[in-house]
Amino acid sequence: MDALSSTPKHWTASFADPRLFQIFSLGILLAAGAYFRDFSIRPEHVVLTFAAGLLTQAACWRLTPSKPRTLRSAIITCLSLTLLLRADNLLAHPIAAAFAILWKSIFRIRGKHLFNPATFGIIFAIIFLPGTWVSPGQWGQDVAVAGWVVMLGMLVTNRARRGDISWMFLAFYLGAIALRIEYLGQRWAVWTHQLESGALLLFAFFMISDPMTGPNDRRGRMAHAALVAAIAYAWQVRLYHTNGLIWALFIAAPCVPLWDAIWPARKFEWTQNGGTHVSFSPYPDSRFVGASDHRAVSRHAA
Repeated sequence: MDALSSTPKHWTASFADPRLFQIFSLGILLAAGAYFRDFSIRPEHVVLTFAAGLLTQAACWRLTPSKPRTLRSAIITCLSLTLLLRADNLLAHPIAAAFAILWKSIFRIRGKHLFNPATFGIIFAIIFLPGTWVSPGQWGQDVAVAGWVVMLGMLVTNRARRGDISWMFLAFYLGAIALRIEYLGQRWAVWTHQLESGALLLFAFFMISDPMTGPNDRRGRMAHAALVAAIAYAWQVRLYHTNGLIWALFIAAPCVPLWDAIWPARKFEWTQNGGTHVSFSPYPDSRFVGASDHRAVSRHAA
Protein backbone atom coordinates (compact mmCIF):
# COMPACT_ATOMS: atom_id res chain seq x y z
CA MET A 1 0.00 0.00 0.00
CA ASP A 2 2.83 2.38 0.87
CA ALA A 3 4.59 1.65 -2.42
CA LEU A 4 1.41 2.33 -4.38
CA SER A 5 0.67 5.53 -2.50
CA SER A 6 4.23 6.77 -2.99
CA THR A 7 4.09 6.41 -6.79
CA PRO A 8 1.89 9.49 -7.44
CA LYS A 9 4.11 11.51 -5.10
CA HIS A 10 7.18 10.34 -7.01
CA TRP A 11 5.74 11.45 -10.33
CA THR A 12 4.57 14.77 -8.88
CA ALA A 13 8.04 15.44 -7.50
CA SER A 14 9.65 14.50 -10.80
CA PHE A 15 7.56 16.98 -12.74
CA ALA A 16 8.52 19.70 -10.25
CA ASP A 17 12.13 19.56 -11.46
CA PRO A 18 12.88 23.01 -13.02
CA ARG A 19 14.90 21.35 -15.76
CA LEU A 20 11.73 19.86 -17.21
CA PHE A 21 10.28 23.35 -17.56
CA GLN A 22 13.48 24.51 -19.25
CA ILE A 23 13.45 21.57 -21.67
CA PHE A 24 9.80 22.31 -22.46
CA SER A 25 10.49 26.03 -22.99
CA LEU A 26 13.62 25.58 -25.11
CA GLY A 27 11.86 22.91 -27.17
CA ILE A 28 9.00 25.31 -27.91
CA LEU A 29 11.44 28.08 -28.89
CA LEU A 30 13.41 25.75 -31.18
CA ALA A 31 10.29 24.38 -32.87
CA ALA A 32 8.69 27.82 -33.24
CA GLY A 33 11.93 29.37 -34.47
CA ALA A 34 12.50 26.65 -37.05
CA TYR A 35 8.92 26.92 -38.31
CA PHE A 36 8.22 30.65 -38.12
CA ARG A 37 11.71 32.16 -38.26
CA ASP A 38 13.24 29.74 -40.75
CA PHE A 39 16.30 29.04 -38.58
CA SER A 40 19.21 27.97 -40.73
CA ILE A 41 19.54 24.63 -38.97
CA ARG A 42 18.91 21.28 -40.60
CA PRO A 43 17.26 18.27 -38.95
CA GLU A 44 20.55 16.42 -39.31
CA HIS A 45 22.23 19.04 -37.08
CA VAL A 46 19.65 18.50 -34.36
CA VAL A 47 19.81 14.69 -34.51
CA LEU A 48 23.62 14.58 -34.47
CA THR A 49 23.82 17.13 -31.65
CA PHE A 50 21.53 15.09 -29.42
CA ALA A 51 23.19 11.80 -30.34
CA ALA A 52 26.66 13.10 -29.48
CA GLY A 53 25.54 14.95 -26.37
CA LEU A 54 23.53 12.14 -24.82
CA LEU A 55 26.12 9.47 -25.62
CA THR A 56 28.85 11.62 -24.10
CA GLN A 57 26.75 12.16 -20.98
CA ALA A 58 26.19 8.42 -20.64
CA ALA A 59 29.93 7.81 -21.00
CA CYS A 60 30.72 10.51 -18.42
CA TRP A 61 28.61 8.84 -15.75
CA ARG A 62 31.67 6.72 -15.04
CA LEU A 63 33.57 9.91 -14.14
CA THR A 64 30.98 11.01 -11.57
CA PRO A 65 29.48 7.78 -10.19
CA SER A 66 28.09 9.53 -7.10
CA LYS A 67 25.93 11.91 -9.15
CA PRO A 68 22.35 10.99 -10.14
CA ARG A 69 22.14 9.47 -13.60
CA THR A 70 19.90 11.80 -15.57
CA LEU A 71 19.99 13.16 -19.11
CA ARG A 72 18.03 16.32 -18.34
CA SER A 73 20.99 18.71 -18.14
CA ALA A 74 22.50 17.18 -21.30
CA ILE A 75 19.22 17.70 -23.15
CA ILE A 76 19.21 21.36 -22.10
CA THR A 77 22.78 21.78 -23.38
CA CYS A 78 21.89 20.18 -26.72
CA LEU A 79 18.79 22.36 -27.09
CA SER A 80 20.80 25.50 -26.34
CA LEU A 81 23.44 24.59 -28.91
CA THR A 82 20.88 23.95 -31.62
CA LEU A 83 19.18 27.26 -30.78
CA LEU A 84 22.31 29.43 -30.92
CA LEU A 85 25.11 27.71 -32.87
CA ARG A 86 25.14 27.56 -36.66
CA ALA A 87 27.51 25.66 -38.95
CA ASP A 88 28.00 24.92 -42.63
CA ASN A 89 28.92 21.29 -41.92
CA LEU A 90 27.51 18.33 -40.00
CA LEU A 91 30.46 17.77 -37.64
CA ALA A 92 30.56 21.04 -35.72
CA HIS A 93 27.38 20.61 -33.68
CA PRO A 94 28.07 17.08 -32.37
CA ILE A 95 31.70 17.94 -31.59
CA ALA A 96 30.63 21.06 -29.71
CA ALA A 97 28.00 19.10 -27.76
CA ALA A 98 30.46 16.35 -26.84
CA PHE A 99 33.13 18.78 -25.64
CA ALA A 100 30.59 20.87 -23.70
CA ILE A 101 29.31 17.88 -21.73
CA LEU A 102 32.76 16.33 -21.31
CA TRP A 103 34.13 19.58 -19.88
CA LYS A 104 31.15 19.92 -17.56
CA SER A 105 31.71 16.42 -16.21
CA ILE A 106 35.48 16.68 -15.75
CA PHE A 107 36.22 20.23 -14.63
CA ARG A 108 34.55 21.46 -11.45
CA ILE A 109 35.45 23.93 -8.71
CA ARG A 110 33.98 23.12 -5.30
CA GLY A 111 31.45 20.86 -6.96
CA LYS A 112 30.25 23.46 -9.51
CA HIS A 113 30.77 23.72 -13.25
CA LEU A 114 33.05 26.62 -14.09
CA PHE A 115 31.42 27.43 -17.43
CA ASN A 116 27.86 27.16 -18.58
CA PRO A 117 28.06 24.02 -20.78
CA ALA A 118 26.30 25.56 -23.77
CA THR A 119 28.45 28.70 -23.53
CA PHE A 120 31.62 26.58 -23.44
CA GLY A 121 30.44 24.54 -26.43
CA ILE A 122 29.69 27.65 -28.47
CA ILE A 123 33.00 29.35 -27.66
CA PHE A 124 34.89 26.12 -28.39
CA ALA A 125 33.12 25.83 -31.75
CA ILE A 126 33.67 29.38 -32.99
CA ILE A 127 37.37 29.26 -31.98
CA PHE A 128 38.40 25.77 -33.09
CA LEU A 129 35.80 24.51 -35.57
CA PRO A 130 35.77 26.07 -39.05
CA GLY A 131 32.48 27.18 -40.55
CA THR A 132 30.70 27.96 -37.27
CA TRP A 133 29.03 31.13 -36.07
CA VAL A 134 26.41 32.43 -33.66
CA SER A 135 23.25 33.87 -35.16
CA PRO A 136 21.56 36.21 -32.64
CA GLY A 137 19.78 38.10 -35.41
CA GLN A 138 17.67 35.04 -36.25
CA TRP A 139 15.20 36.08 -33.55
CA GLY A 140 14.60 39.51 -35.02
CA GLN A 141 13.15 42.37 -32.99
CA ASP A 142 9.57 41.16 -32.70
CA VAL A 143 7.43 42.13 -29.69
CA ALA A 144 5.54 38.83 -29.83
CA VAL A 145 8.75 36.80 -29.84
CA ALA A 146 10.10 38.87 -26.96
CA GLY A 147 6.90 38.30 -25.01
CA TRP A 148 7.06 34.54 -25.46
CA VAL A 149 10.73 34.40 -24.46
CA VAL A 150 10.05 36.45 -21.32
CA MET A 151 7.02 34.36 -20.37
CA LEU A 152 8.82 31.03 -20.81
CA GLY A 153 11.96 32.41 -19.22
CA MET A 154 10.11 33.60 -16.14
CA LEU A 155 8.53 30.15 -15.82
CA VAL A 156 11.96 28.54 -15.74
CA THR A 157 13.78 31.07 -13.54
CA ASN A 158 10.98 31.16 -10.99
CA ARG A 159 11.07 27.38 -10.66
CA ALA A 160 14.86 27.47 -10.19
CA ARG A 161 14.68 30.53 -7.91
CA ARG A 162 17.11 32.49 -10.09
CA GLY A 163 14.92 35.21 -11.58
CA ASP A 164 16.87 37.85 -9.65
CA ILE A 165 20.05 37.56 -11.74
CA SER A 166 18.05 37.74 -15.00
CA TRP A 167 16.33 40.98 -14.04
CA MET A 168 19.50 42.48 -12.55
CA PHE A 169 21.45 41.75 -15.72
CA LEU A 170 18.74 43.33 -17.88
CA ALA A 171 18.66 46.37 -15.58
CA PHE A 172 22.44 46.86 -15.76
CA TYR A 173 22.78 46.20 -19.48
CA LEU A 174 19.74 48.14 -20.67
CA GLY A 175 20.60 50.89 -18.18
CA ALA A 176 24.03 51.26 -19.76
CA ILE A 177 22.44 51.38 -23.22
CA ALA A 178 19.99 54.02 -21.97
CA LEU A 179 22.81 56.21 -20.62
CA ARG A 180 24.63 55.96 -23.94
CA ILE A 181 21.50 56.89 -25.87
CA GLU A 182 20.95 59.91 -23.63
CA TYR A 183 24.61 60.96 -23.94
CA LEU A 184 24.58 60.70 -27.75
CA GLY A 185 21.15 62.26 -28.08
CA GLN A 186 19.76 59.32 -30.01
CA ARG A 187 16.10 58.42 -30.36
CA TRP A 188 14.67 56.17 -27.67
CA ALA A 189 13.49 53.79 -30.36
CA VAL A 190 17.06 52.49 -30.27
CA TRP A 191 16.54 51.43 -26.66
CA THR A 192 13.18 49.73 -27.31
CA HIS A 193 14.83 47.98 -30.25
CA GLN A 194 17.30 46.44 -27.81
CA LEU A 195 14.52 45.55 -25.37
CA GLU A 196 12.69 43.58 -28.04
CA SER A 197 15.76 41.51 -28.92
CA GLY A 198 14.93 37.84 -28.65
CA ALA A 199 18.63 36.97 -28.36
CA LEU A 200 19.11 39.30 -25.38
CA LEU A 201 16.09 37.91 -23.56
CA LEU A 202 17.05 34.31 -24.34
CA PHE A 203 20.47 34.99 -22.84
CA ALA A 204 19.04 36.68 -19.74
CA PHE A 205 16.46 34.03 -18.88
CA PHE A 206 18.10 30.82 -20.09
CA MET A 207 21.89 31.26 -19.84
CA ILE A 208 23.10 33.71 -17.19
CA SER A 209 20.37 32.36 -14.88
CA ASP A 210 21.84 28.83 -14.84
CA PRO A 211 21.86 28.02 -11.10
CA MET A 212 24.68 25.46 -11.43
CA THR A 213 27.19 27.99 -12.83
CA GLY A 214 26.07 31.20 -11.13
CA PRO A 215 26.96 32.59 -7.69
CA ASN A 216 25.20 31.03 -4.71
CA ASP A 217 24.47 34.24 -2.80
CA ARG A 218 22.15 37.00 -4.03
CA ARG A 219 24.89 39.62 -3.56
CA GLY A 220 27.23 37.53 -5.65
CA ARG A 221 24.60 37.22 -8.35
CA MET A 222 24.19 41.01 -8.38
CA ALA A 223 27.94 41.50 -8.74
CA HIS A 224 28.09 38.86 -11.47
CA ALA A 225 25.17 40.38 -13.38
CA ALA A 226 26.88 43.78 -13.27
CA LEU A 227 30.20 42.31 -14.44
CA VAL A 228 28.65 40.36 -17.33
CA ALA A 229 26.66 43.43 -18.39
CA ALA A 230 29.78 45.62 -18.30
CA ILE A 231 31.83 43.15 -20.36
CA ALA A 232 29.02 42.69 -22.89
CA TYR A 233 28.57 46.45 -23.20
CA ALA A 234 32.30 47.08 -23.67
CA TRP A 235 32.66 44.15 -26.07
CA GLN A 236 29.89 45.33 -28.40
CA VAL A 237 29.78 49.10 -27.96
CA ARG A 238 33.42 49.95 -27.31
CA LEU A 239 35.32 47.19 -29.09
CA TYR A 240 32.72 46.67 -31.85
CA HIS A 241 32.96 42.87 -31.66
CA THR A 242 30.10 40.45 -32.20
CA ASN A 243 28.63 37.89 -29.79
CA GLY A 244 29.20 40.14 -26.81
CA LEU A 245 26.73 38.36 -24.54
CA ILE A 246 28.23 34.89 -25.05
CA TRP A 247 31.80 36.14 -24.66
CA ALA A 248 30.89 38.16 -21.57
CA LEU A 249 29.42 35.13 -19.81
CA PHE A 250 32.47 33.05 -20.76
CA ILE A 251 35.01 35.67 -19.65
CA ALA A 252 33.23 36.38 -16.36
CA ALA A 253 32.79 32.69 -15.41
CA PRO A 254 36.11 32.41 -13.47
CA CYS A 255 34.84 35.16 -11.14
CA VAL A 256 32.01 32.98 -9.81
CA PRO A 257 34.30 31.15 -7.33
CA LEU A 258 35.46 34.58 -6.16
CA TRP A 259 31.89 35.74 -5.49
CA ASP A 260 31.19 32.49 -3.66
CA ALA A 261 34.29 33.02 -1.51
CA ILE A 262 33.38 36.63 -0.68
CA TRP A 263 29.72 35.84 0.02
CA PRO A 264 29.53 32.18 1.14
CA ALA A 265 26.13 30.56 0.72
CA ARG A 266 24.64 27.14 0.28
CA LYS A 267 25.15 25.59 -3.14
CA PHE A 268 22.23 24.94 -5.44
CA GLU A 269 21.47 21.33 -6.27
CA TRP A 270 18.89 19.99 -8.69
CA THR A 271 16.27 17.93 -6.92
CA GLN A 272 12.94 16.52 -7.91
CA ASN A 273 11.07 18.95 -5.69
CA GLY A 274 12.01 22.07 -7.57
CA GLY A 275 15.60 22.65 -6.55
CA THR A 276 17.25 23.15 -3.22
CA HIS A 277 20.58 24.08 -1.71
CA VAL A 278 23.18 22.10 0.13
CA SER A 279 26.12 23.27 2.19
CA PHE A 280 29.71 22.23 1.93
CA SER A 281 31.04 20.39 4.93
CA PRO A 282 33.85 22.19 6.76
CA TYR A 283 35.79 18.92 6.65
CA PRO A 284 37.87 18.79 3.46
CA ASP A 285 37.50 15.05 2.96
CA SER A 286 33.76 14.90 3.55
CA ARG A 287 30.95 14.96 1.06
CA PHE A 288 28.12 17.43 0.70
CA VAL A 289 25.80 17.70 3.65
CA GLY A 290 22.19 18.72 3.48
CA ALA A 291 20.81 21.87 5.00
CA SER A 292 19.25 19.83 7.79
CA ASP A 293 22.69 18.41 8.63
CA HIS A 294 24.52 21.72 8.50
CA ARG A 295 23.57 22.73 12.04
CA ALA A 296 24.79 19.42 13.42
CA VAL A 297 28.11 19.78 11.61
CA SER A 298 28.48 23.36 12.84
CA ARG A 299 27.85 22.30 16.44
CA HIS A 300 30.40 19.51 16.11
CA ALA A 301 32.98 21.89 14.62
CA ALA A 302 32.37 24.37 17.43
